[in-house]
Amino acid sequence: MPFVSGFKTGTEPAPRALWFGFESGKVLVKQADGTPLIPAREDLAGLGIGPVWQHYFGDWNGSACWAVSFAPDTPAPLGFAWKGLRELFGRMEEDLIWVAGRAGQLVHWHRNHCFCGRCGARTEDHPQERAKLCPGCGLMNHPRVSPAIIVAVVKERQLLLAHAARFPVKFYSVLAGFVEPGETLEECVQREVFEETGLEIRNIRYFGSQPWPFPDSLMVAFTAEHAAGDIRVNPAEITDAGWFRADRLPEIPPPISIARKLIDWFCGQFP
Repeated sequence: MPFVSGFKTGTEPAPRALWFGFESGKVLVKQADGTPLIPAREDLAGLGIGPVWQHYFGDWNGSACWAVSFAPDTPAPLGFAWKGLRELFGRMEEDLIWVAGRAGQLVHWHRNHCFCGRCGARTEDHPQERAKLCPGCGLMNHPRVSPAIIVAVVKERQLLLAHAARFPVKFYSVLAGFVEPGETLEECVQREVFEETGLEIRNIRYFGSQPWPFPDSLMVAFTAEHAAGDIRVNPAEITDAGWFRADRLPEIPPPISIARKLIDWFCGQFP
């Protein structure tokens, strides 16, 4: 990946620095013949919009990257547009989307930690590390990451897929859920599968991980085998679930997601 994470203070962005500007969870992109591009700082010079917070977080192919927070309801200048990261899937280089995701997570963290959660004082950026420091009580908050598991459960050459109540469209995916305090990742895999479908599983194996900036998750992926039980859908979480063969899959997530990578793995193992 041509991105190198970094931290430094006391500097101003160079004119050609990449400007990952966010407002209401959307990133500002430059429209070039219908292709969305991350603008440079100089692209926005003189357009009448300025950041309320800016933070250097690394380099992309030698260009400095800055996470930028704009004021609420900042209009996009002519030739620019606010786009959700999901809207950029398949339209922008995948690695660059993940860099934008880093910036979006940092802006989300900044906006949620402008004030101390312990004493209520306004926080400051720590001068020596990526953190928010309370000048009143000394509480320090680093960027938040919310770990979640995602798992491909296999039974007799069939994959467990479900349609979650939160899905905006009618596609199916593997099961996922957030890790609870005091819980191991493997315990979370077992609990989530049982809570959502009533199934018991075995042979849990690590598959991979992926940052998921919606808004601050880290998806940790596993594979597992069905051990016991029949599907009993939890209607609070799942509207439908079933076992699917590789040649009879329903609509599934886009290739950029680790959910799709798990499904592709299954199709390769059990064609």
